[in-house]
Amino acid sequence: MKSSLMMDFTIDKEKKTVHVKRVFAADRDLVWAAWTQPNLLDRWWAPRPWLARTKAMDFCQGGRRLYAMLGPEGEEHWALADYTSITPKSNFQYLDAFCDADGKINEEFPRSDWDVSFMDQGNGQTAVHVAIKHQKWSDLEMIIEMGFKEGFTMALGHLDELLEEQS
Repeated sequence: MKSSLMMDFTIDKEKKTVHVKRVFAADRDLVWAAWTQPNLLDRWWAPRPWLARTKAMDFCQGGRRLYAMLGPEGEEHWALADYTSITPKSNFQYLDAFCDADGKINEEFPRSDWDVSFMDQGNGQTAVHVAIKHQKWSDLEMIIEMGFKEGFTMALGHLDELLEEQS
């Protein structure tokens, strides 16, 4: 099912930040769970035909998620999220990085600072605003050139499907 709900993807070149605003047809508790529980997160995080698999996740301030994006040809691309702030059912922040299967950060790729906020919209809808800040414009350009917009947009569509199934 393709969602007809609002999605906005903008790039603020001056602030080196991507903003993604998206409304989901589900209550905030369920949307929060889909972003913060590995069993749900793995079901939507990757753009198909890729899959996400969490190796370890400690969703708390100072905790970490270590996960792989698994490709249809057996590819594995590892990443991690170091959680820096969590306000339950409202906001969480983390530093994202590419890494190896043991969590050793790949310094050839930039880290990004994610800020994810959840807001009730009424009528069983929840707005999610994601701000992804980079240190340098060239870092943000690299991520965009790697297909971030297309992949993240696809993954958010998979989240729509999961939320519909869970409702």
